Amino acid sequence: MASSRARNQVRLSRALGIPLTPKAQRAFEKRPYPPGEHGRARKRQDSDYAVRLKEKQRLRAQYGMREAQFRNTFEDARRHPGLTGDTFVELLERRLDALVLRSGFARTTAQARQAVVHRHVLVDGKIVDRPSFRVKPGQTIQIKPRSQTMVPFQIAAAGAHRDVLPAVPGYLEVNLEKLRATLVREPKRAEVPVTADVQLIVELYAR
Repeated sequence: MASSRARNQVRLSRALGIPLTPKAQRAFEKRPYPPGEHGRARKRQDSDYAVRLKEKQRLRAQYGMREAQFRNTFEDARRHPGLTGDTFVELLERRLDALVLRSGFARTTAQARQAVVHRHVLVDGKIVDRPSFRVKPGQTIQIKPRSQTMVPFQIAAAGAHRDVLPAVPGYLEVNLEKLRATLVREPKRAEVPVTADVQLIVELYAR
């Protein structure tokens, strides 16, 4: 099951043109073109709609979200003042599973989500098992003390994931040894380590 999921992530990475996991990064470096027998030779010009759709799929895949959740977050961003695209990414980044990943407590988005769903993560000392939970500035995320003795979290505490993850962004304060992180302020779009032209996504949803 895990190997099948990994293969799917590699294939999706090649289709979207971005590596979604460390394993996909290695595969993408070897074969940086779409999957399938015609992937290397594919040169057709995509329509404007196809370009916008692919950009949406790229961002959604980086957060591992279903379309309904993704669209709901976008609609929430539209109700906020400021640039909708930037606000959209900033709201996505405040998801609990996203911050577990950014903090280095997990190696991939799927692992971060699993840690939350399996009730290993505390927010301000209370178990939160919803990956979509929106963390507020000032709140602290921590791996549950009993869970910290588990091998995956011991590996994380030793800093083993830092070689494949982006540098800790400025909106997070992380104590990796104690598997604890605080969202010190709201993220800014320029700091969020995702690849996306959010204006194209805004245009897609505005159709």
